[in-house]
Amino acid sequence: MLVEHLPLWTRLSPLAGWLLLAASLALAHPLFNIALGAGLVACVLAAVHHAEVVAHRVGEPLGTLVLALAVTVIEVALIVSLMLAGGNATAALARDTIFAAIMIILNGIVGLCLLVGGSRHGEQAFGLYGVNAALATLATMAVIILILPNATTTIAGPIYSASQLAMIAVVSMVLYGAFVFVQTVRHRDYFLPEGHAAHDADTHAAPPSTRVTMFGAALLLVCLGAVVLLAKALSPTIEAAIDAAGAPKAVVGIIIATIVLLPEGLAALRAAHLNRLQTSLNLALGSALASIGLTIPAVAVVALATGWTLVLGLDLKGIVLLALSLLVATLSLGTGRTTVLQGAVHLMIFAVYLFMTIVP
Repeated sequence: MLVEHLPLWTRLSPLAGWLLLAASLALAHPLFNIALGAGLVACVLAAVHHAEVVAHRVGEPLGTLVLALAVTVIEVALIVSLMLAGGNATAALARDTIFAAIMIILNGIVGLCLLVGGSRHGEQAFGLYGVNAALATLATMAVIILILPNATTTIAGPIYSASQLAMIAVVSMVLYGAFVFVQTVRHRDYFLPEGHAAHDADTHAAPPSTRVTMFGAALLLVCLGAVVLLAKALSPTIEAAIDAAGAPKAVVGIIIATIVLLPEGLAALRAAHLNRLQTSLNLALGSALASIGLTIPAVAVVALATGWTLVLGLDLKGIVLLALSLLVATLSLGTGRTTVLQGAVHLMIFAVYLFMTIVP
């Protein structure tokens, strides 16, 4: 039972992460940073696995919150670590990370899922109600957080005042909480694939035992601690590498979002390959909502407590790409059926986003 729910790599990853941290106190060779980066990715993957084990045991809606909180801790740790290292130069890091997460999910992950699923199964179907609810919530959060700051007048520029930032943090939490309630309690059937009862009985493993759950929870805390400290240790190297390459600061946000979304992205892609597009979209869009709905309040609290300035408003290029992504997602996911064409369109938008970020 322990091996089934907690594979060996998930138990060794946090140990390796802490050993690398200890070694970093004595080793300063640039190549050692590659090992630290590998340890960071391994600990992120292991942390999400342990969070899923705990979530499977406690059930819904607490299970969804456990997984979302674990991912949020990872994302906030990476953002705060880099902001501490970079100072005022990283004022837009939270914005870049949130924007990158939306673009990676709506265009990169969803595009790949539609392309892979469509290539293998032709046309795939999913429930409209759940996807529409997720897209409506995501669009509201994205506009309020990433576009509205450009139009406020209390403080000029793409930033919120302290009271506005506090209000936006509360709104984000309320919207995410309402979505989780609808998804897991009030209208759970909107987010379940057709024939889910028989499907669940065939494919869902029994919940882990209390012993396995407690062990997984302890390893989750160990992994999260390693992620926070590894991110802090790597933050100067990441900043230096971006500066040496002459790349825009927004690339850092893409790196953070990619690391955080990697586990859920792989799970979504695997589900699409198995013709479970509903599950795939639930994972992808749920990750986007958690990334915004929980990360922004956490970063806002840190900013208000420390006096940091958060630049949240996108420039015109970002606004155009965000609007295009939301519009295309609404159209391509608005019929309940998808083909490879929708996947190709999303992936091309993602390619344009990446290129325009590196070559602004």
